[in-house]
Amino acid sequence: MSEEPLTTKEKFLFGLSSFPDQFTYQIFQFLIFTFYFTVVKIPTLMMLTAYILWGIWNAVNDPLLGALSERTKHRGKWGKRKFYLMISIIPLCIMMVLLFTVPFDTNDKLVEFTYFLITIIVFEFFYTLFDVNVNALFPEMFPTEEKRAATNLFIKITLVIALILASLLPGIIVPNLVPGSDPEIPDIKVNYFIMSIIAAIITIAISIPFLKYGVKEKVERVEDFERRPSFIQSLKFTLKNKTFVKFVIANTMLWYCYTILPLILPIYAEHVLEIDKEGPLISIALLSAFLVAAICMPLHRKIGLRIGMRNELIISMTVWIGTLFPFFLISGAEFKGLFIIITAIQGFPLAGAFYLVDIIHADIIDEDALKFGVKRSASYYGINAFIHRISIILVIATVIIMFGNIGWDKEYIPVTGNQSLIEFGLKAIIWIFPAIALTIGVIMMSWYGLHGERLENMRKEIEKHPELKPV
Repeated sequence: MSEEPLTTKEKFLFGLSSFPDQFTYQIFQFLIFTFYFTVVKIPTLMMLTAYILWGIWNAVNDPLLGALSERTKHRGKWGKRKFYLMISIIPLCIMMVLLFTVPFDTNDKLVEFTYFLITIIVFEFFYTLFDVNVNALFPEMFPTEEKRAATNLFIKITLVIALILASLLPGIIVPNLVPGSDPEIPDIKVNYFIMSIIAAIITIAISIPFLKYGVKEKVERVEDFERRPSFIQSLKFTLKNKTFVKFVIANTMLWYCYTILPLILPIYAEHVLEIDKEGPLISIALLSAFLVAAICMPLHRKIGLRIGMRNELIISMTVWIGTLFPFFLISGAEFKGLFIIITAIQGFPLAGAFYLVDIIHADIIDEDALKFGVKRSASYYGINAFIHRISIILVIATVIIMFGNIGWDKEYIPVTGNQSLIEFGLKAIIWIFPAIALTIGVIMMSWYGLHGERLENMRKEIEKHPELKPV
């Protein structure tokens, strides 16, 4: 498989993997905070507590599931990564529905908080079980930069389609994403529930051809399996890899932006641009960004192959700081059209971040494989998942702190007080804080050493070790 050229069919079928992976998580990121904060109306302190406990859970869940995959023996036609993909997809879809179903006719916020906490923890377990294993397959199935670049183009185009659908579906099914000042919301919860069922059905339908035809897993030799370090050893070796640590900090900053922007966009549109009850307009804005991202993806591939993936990622993050700035300047309903244009422009740096990260991460896994004689892909993706999930805690902390200073310190109750203060707070969340995060990401990738001559030498060494390539 490492020598034969990839067919378009092979790239397309593996590319489908990004749909169940990212479609589900985009809906989670885009709507979970908005749903529980503005619809269910869980107080901000309880929201923050839930996310902190969820983050503590991830500290165990993500690395442990990565190590579990590594230490699982190959199961014949079920493989090892494929086995976990198969058993995780149905529970993941069930949790998609339960996330947006609060089966209590009560105003007891403690009960609602408990339900919220349990559902996000269980959702995270099955999502990580899928995510870690599908990501581990990427460097194992596609061993060279050329094959990774070609396949990753299909993966990311499918990802963009998933993001487009994840943005359009809520706007169509739930026209009023943020309920406004209405004390009773008889229909909006039903709309969220219908949306989640449709999302689950779509996820299952697209997962079937990927799982049946898109996974061609390497048969692991007994000596390779026995060479794998224990969980504690793997954790220690991975976290001592300075190249990985620099990368994962930068990736965490990117995930901070991925998370905070769609999360705050509906509330920003409501209170800064006075877009009342216009869920479709917000969805159209996000759709425009993802369409631009799809168009720009081949450009990032071409530039990355020419100047290096690391250098192109630095450029993408730097450009992103600039493209976010116009959000800070506009206010009022007359800027609705410009809002869509500004959101669309985000597609260019977003495409770069989406496309480049997985290729850079795969290089780190290859260099590690030279040291240990076996690819520890799931271990790296598990710890990467744990660390970049911290970004969501940072996002919620940012939102809670800022909301506490603009009049929403206890719960979401639309106010008519100091409008300029509310606008500044929301604008800070959508530009100032992401700009700080992206600056940290640029610094980390500037210190990242696996590029240029070192990267070329590593790839030449990998070519000398056929046992590290897929068969």
